[in-house]
Amino acid sequence: MSILICGSMAYDTIMVFRDRFKNHILPDQLHILNVAFLVPDMRREYGGCAGNIAYTLQMLGGDARIMATVGDDFGPYDERLQRLGLSQDHVLTVPGSFTAQAFITTDLDDNQITAFHPGAMNHSHDNHVGDARGIKLGIVAPDGREGMIQHAREFREAGIPFVFDPGQGLPMFNGPELEEFVRLAQYVTVNDYEAQMLQERTGKKLDELAKLVSAIVVTMGAKGAVVHAGGQQIGIPSVKPEAVLDPTGCGDAFRAGLLYGLANGADWALTGRLASLMGSLKIAQRGGQNHRFERAEVADRFREAFGMKLW
Repeated sequence: MSILICGSMAYDTIMVFRDRFKNHILPDQLHILNVAFLVPDMRREYGGCAGNIAYTLQMLGGDARIMATVGDDFGPYDERLQRLGLSQDHVLTVPGSFTAQAFITTDLDDNQITAFHPGAMNHSHDNHVGDARGIKLGIVAPDGREGMIQHAREFREAGIPFVFDPGQGLPMFNGPELEEFVRLAQYVTVNDYEAQMLQERTGKKLDELAKLVSAIVVTMGAKGAVVHAGGQQIGIPSVKPEAVLDPTGCGDAFRAGLLYGLANGADWALTGRLASLMGSLKIAQRGGQNHRFERAEVADRFREAFGMKLW
């Protein structure tokens, strides 16, 4: 089953300041803040929600189709997608723009200062769901504001079930807009903080919103997840990772597991557990696309974690 992943493609430049920000920022001088941090450690990662989700979904054996807008600097990422065999039929280059990118500086206390440039992501509405053929399932992940609204409506008009995944894009929308997303979608996935914000902005409790869709999935980090479906709450346990190195992209890996389960008709107990395992495998590696696994390994880890057969 072909799955259309509408979302961002981005570069993440991650720098480490070998000290603490608090030692270099004077509280009584914030009105004239002018600081520079020496960052001898730096790495660039391939990221963006669409890229991260597609990366994990393909390793599971899913047919991932990326729909995103990128800039003139996309060359290295383009080469990576070609090596991975990921389709770029619906990756649109916006001339004169940069690919979306985040510049993240972390200190020794794990505090972060982040600057994000959306770049070509702001043109995501130039892509249309109808241009993708043979799509049976989709996801609207964080992207340009207008693009997210448009793609949700286009999925609904085309009769294609999709997952609404607002993520860090949730604050861009007001209550009526968020409720429209929920009504258009078949599934919604949020973390626990986003779930609270979703309820506050729409003025509706989670159980009310869950009646508008087939399921709402709420992730809670190390505490696992809860699937609100059919008037029930299905608890999904977390999987203890081999190491806890970097949470970046864990939510995207989780969503790849959800999409794979949905595309293959699995029940929520199995789908949720597969998603949980994907997050665990990701967190043991730095960056959103550096974890690697074979399907046989996933089946073994799944059996070890849950005592259940995966495939």
